[in-house]
Amino acid sequence: MVVFGFLKLLSATFGWLYFIAWSLSFYGQPSLNFGRRSTSGTTVDFPLINSLGFSAYFVSNVAFFYSPLIRAQYAHRNKGLTPTVQFNDITFAAHGLLLSVVTSSQYFFPRAWGFAPSAGSRPSRFILGIFAGCVTGVAVILLVVAGAPDRDSTHDTPAGAWLWLDAVYAVSYVKLVVTVIKYSPQVLVNYRNRSTKGWSISQILLDFVGGVLSLAQLAIDSYLQGDWSGVTGNPVKFALGNVSMFYDLIFMTQHYVLYRGADAGAGETETLLRGPSDDEERRID
Repeated sequence: MVVFGFLKLLSATFGWLYFIAWSLSFYGQPSLNFGRRSTSGTTVDFPLINSLGFSAYFVSNVAFFYSPLIRAQYAHRNKGLTPTVQFNDITFAAHGLLLSVVTSSQYFFPRAWGFAPSAGSRPSRFILGIFAGCVTGVAVILLVVAGAPDRDSTHDTPAGAWLWLDAVYAVSYVKLVVTVIKYSPQVLVNYRNRSTKGWSISQILLDFVGGVLSLAQLAIDSYLQGDWSGVTGNPVKFALGNVSMFYDLIFMTQHYVLYRGADAGAGETETLLRGPSDDEERRID
């Protein structure tokens, strides 16, 4: 019992620590943009698609945490276990959505922030396509579930029956899709510029720490339940940590190894009053 209690405390501690680390990571980019009075070297793709991702993550977490119907359907499908979503997941999603919207506004409304317009203020066709595809996909699933006769069932249902739980999963998978692709435009921009100038490395370091803690909490929660369906039943949370850390390692390699000389003197507190260079204006289309 002592070990059990310690692990529950450790899980809660890790949960709030990753919440703090990931939440602080959202301030790096808008703060750097504001200090430089410019968004050059970056594109709106990342904060824009992040806004969609965190909208989906917030909605799905609220459903898993508060909805008696969704929790009952989840328990029936996962051997009587409850979702591993915790309150800090909801607060994290809400905070991430708010900061993503604020950061996006720096690109869409640069003059309101006192910035000079940059080429990266227009979303790429790739990101707009992903955005439209995710919204359309969720809309189709919602229509299918709304017309399903067993959608409200919390007991045995025919194979292939659609439940409201499936609709919540569809919404949550939007966050998973966003996480898989949201960093790729900036990785390519850094590669084309041969520099990470303008891209906040502090957000990457904090994101990496948060990813480690998130996976640790998920593992502890699954262990306490005695069943690893806590991982398979919450694939989005599991994938978030793994995919984010993979990209974090790429960005750290770009910043500290590949383009270290190119970024000399480009600290995150530097205020750039000059216009962006030609290289910085390159972007994905």
